[in-house]
Amino acid sequence: MIVAGCDIGSLTAKAVLMEHGKVLADAVMRAKTRPSESADEVMQMAMQKAGLNMDDVGCVVGTGYGREQVSFVDSVESEISCHAKGAWHVRPSVRMVIDIGGQDAKATRIDKNGNVVRYLYNDKCASGTGRFLEVMAEALEIPLEKMGDVGARSTEKLTISNQCVIFAETEVISLVNEGKETSDIIHALHQALAKRVASLAKSIEVAEEVVMTGGVAKNSGVFQAISETLGIQLKPLDGMDPQLIGAMGAALYAQEKAAAAQEAV
Repeated sequence: MIVAGCDIGSLTAKAVLMEHGKVLADAVMRAKTRPSESADEVMQMAMQKAGLNMDDVGCVVGTGYGREQVSFVDSVESEISCHAKGAWHVRPSVRMVIDIGGQDAKATRIDKNGNVVRYLYNDKCASGTGRFLEVMAEALEIPLEKMGDVGARSTEKLTISNQCVIFAETEVISLVNEGKETSDIIHALHQALAKRVASLAKSIEVAEEVVMTGGVAKNSGVFQAISETLGIQLKPLDGMDPQLIGAMGAALYAQEKAAAAQEAV
């Protein structure tokens, strides 16, 4: 049976179509103001890629910031559970998931079956989130997706002392005015974000094998900075786009629900 997961975050919307545990198609787009519109559009994008329509899908599970406003889902699950299930499906040996979203950051301990054991999250402050990097990219007038590569060229160690996004932005502008290299400023930003996120993981005890999910995981500078701060190397997700892990987890929940429904018949 074909199933789907729809992850509506604060900054992006994602959809994944699966059959028998394999991904058929996926889609990612910038979130619209209304979560329901984001859900409709991103799901249609995935459907078009697969050559399917909604009548072909047996079960849909929604997750993410806007999950309660998606009209076509059969049920919803928390993003913490979905990221855990998706990460474990891709890499069963994982025991901790660090998920950096647009407006929050989460650290989750999971067991050998992918079930959530403990978690901690920060949604009170934008520091340590994707929004933090977006604001800084705008201040530095550099594309967000280029930050990892540019930061890798850093040669001077700088420090961003302010955790508040507004004050950190002011600090970045001051460094620019002092003539500091953009690569060094970005490297410092990555280190500042990593310290914030790593503190969440350390608060619930860092596991031996840790992966990172969410769009920020595509930033190689942040990925490496968190590895260094934790004192362990984060593990890759074996070719799977980390931004799609939540939607994949939702699709896996849909698969379980569809199977349970068939057994009940």
